[in-house]
Amino acid sequence: MKLRIRGDTLRIRLKRGEVEQVAAGSPIVEETHFPTSVFTCRLELSADGDFSADFQSGSLVVRLPSAEVLSWAGSDEVSLFAEQKLSDARSISLLIEKDFACLEPGHHRDCDDDADTYPHPSGPAGGSGNVDP
Repeated sequence: MKLRIRGDTLRIRLKRGEVEQVAAGSPIVEETHFPTSVFTCRLELSADGDFSADFQSGSLVVRLPSAEVLSWAGSDEVSLFAEQKLSDARSISLLIEKDFACLEPGHHRDCDDDADTYPHPSGPAGGSGNVDP
């Protein structure tokens, strides 16, 4: 799972196995350790069928509607998107995407980082060739 935060937008990219895992009802959990605490990001299916995100005590929990996840996981659709209203004036954008293989891996990216990614649509023959179609 890759997490990007910019303002009131959360963007999460998932590899193939992670998409399959969450679609099967198993949460995905990533931990980042700091000297005095641990940041946890958890992606799971929601009990109420809504998109939502919450942050408490160093833990970010993003919940996704199971029907949409199942449909998305078995399709060529790239992303799921929702807006969660926070107050009268604010909302948070939630974007969940399938992670594609990099077209031109650079020095900042380890080759192993492309393992289990989806073939890039702009790559050779619509894919990177490093994973099964």
